[in-house]
Amino acid sequence: MTPSDASALNDLLDRLEPSLYRKVFTHSSWTERRSESYERLAFLGDSVLGMVVASMLYDEFEEATAGDLTKIRAQAASRAACARVAGELQVAKRLVEHAPTSAELPVDELIAAQSVLAEVCEAVIGASYLQHGLSATKAAVQSAFAAEIVDARANPIDFKSRLQELLARRGEKPEYVLLSAEGPAHEMRFECSVEIRGDQYGSGTGRSKKEAEQAAAEIALRALEKPS
Repeated sequence: MTPSDASALNDLLDRLEPSLYRKVFTHSSWTERRSESYERLAFLGDSVLGMVVASMLYDEFEEATAGDLTKIRAQAASRAACARVAGELQVAKRLVEHAPTSAELPVDELIAAQSVLAEVCEAVIGASYLQHGLSATKAAVQSAFAAEIVDARANPIDFKSRLQELLARRGEKPEYVLLSAEGPAHEMRFECSVEIRGDQYGSGTGRSKKEAEQAAAEIALRALEKPS
């Protein structure tokens, strides 16, 4: 994996107003009002990230088809990619610093969850957009995710195919189930699970049903390939 350069995004994060910064690192279980957590900011940041990555791909890969661009974007802006950028932003450390002593969920469990780190990364982007504007945020996101785009282009990952091949050797096959599809037509968020022999092995979300299935397949692969 090519190292990312999240220094510009980190600078925008450090310059957030205290109230906005605090919201970025507030889990929904830490506040009585869910709207005061990072979730709304993550929703906004997800859209900004998708737009910035799509714009980069459109400009850089003139010969790529829409299908090719969609696959690269899905991998370059995936939860795994966001979690890696979150590492550059020291998200886990910042969450620990802002965790209330009365937190219902142990902070160690939260920072171990890729989904939490990814959502906070998206919240950073959303908050940066609100305070610093699109131009500064776009430049920072481009720098932070440029390496993810390079790796997605050079090393495309098809988790569904890998899972299919693994299960085929066992005489099994995955079944994908659509759990939810929410939001307006231009901002739909899908959640899908993958089941094996009727048991759920993972669930994932995405901007399309296929992206959500890929996310679910990735989680299932990790569970199946984990050493006993």
